[in-house]
Amino acid sequence: MEEKFNKKRNTQRSERSGERKQKNPRPMNRGEMPSNVVVGRNAVAELIRSGAPVDKILVSGREGSVVAIIAEAKKAGIVVVDSTVESIERLAHGENHQGIAAMVAEKAYSTVDEILAIAAERGEKPLIVVCDGIEDPHNLGAVIRCAECAGAHGVIIPERRACGLTPAVSKASAGAIMHMAIAKVGNIAETIEKLKEAGVWTFAAEAGGQDFFETDWKCACAIVLGGEDSGVSRLVRERCDYTVSIPMYGHVNSLNVSTAASVLLCHAARMQRA
Repeated sequence: MEEKFNKKRNTQRSERSGERKQKNPRPMNRGEMPSNVVVGRNAVAELIRSGAPVDKILVSGREGSVVAIIAEAKKAGIVVVDSTVESIERLAHGENHQGIAAMVAEKAYSTVDEILAIAAERGEKPLIVVCDGIEDPHNLGAVIRCAECAGAHGVIIPERRACGLTPAVSKASAGAIMHMAIAKVGNIAETIEKLKEAGVWTFAAEAGGQDFFETDWKCACAIVLGGEDSGVSRLVRERCDYTVSIPMYGHVNSLNVSTAASVLLCHAARMQRA
């Protein structure tokens, strides 16, 4: 009888213990929050005031003091993206985020004019890389590394629907990010027009174009690379002066974007210096 009573009591204790575990789950490790993430209203507001380079700000609602923070962010030219509480919580890793998180860039962004000025200061024809929607940080980092090794004067990336200068990008670039001027623009198609007005010829790297070996690269040029899945967007491709392709001789019909960048950049750099 006593044995049966003890067994019942132990079962009840286990059930109560399970209920407590469900009501009070173990908090996430606070030390796991990425180094480039800042959360909380006051912290994000101070980050904006500091003038530090910020890729974007995520908000799960637009109310209270968040409204003022969004206004300050827009004044500073920082992209604000509507997100979910769950997404911000994943970034915060247990920190009190108050519905807002900022993604800090690894370095300050340059402007397109500054990139053109770098070429002028070196007495060289501009060699620029334009990334039209590269989302994978490892690909973007590798492209930046290729650009730096080829002596390019700058890389241009879009504000939205693309990867920014995250720690993963910095690592994949093997330090090249610190030696490369990188501009972030609101509209790639409009930037293409700006480059053309500055005397830069624009080349979209896409299938079905002219063989890059037969292309004249002895000019001021910008190589436009598309995203991993969609390639160069239709509007951007239409704005470019030329479409160039790398011949494929195997069964696979395309190269990874960073591999294509290395082929085109090294060839264009050699032709410019010939």
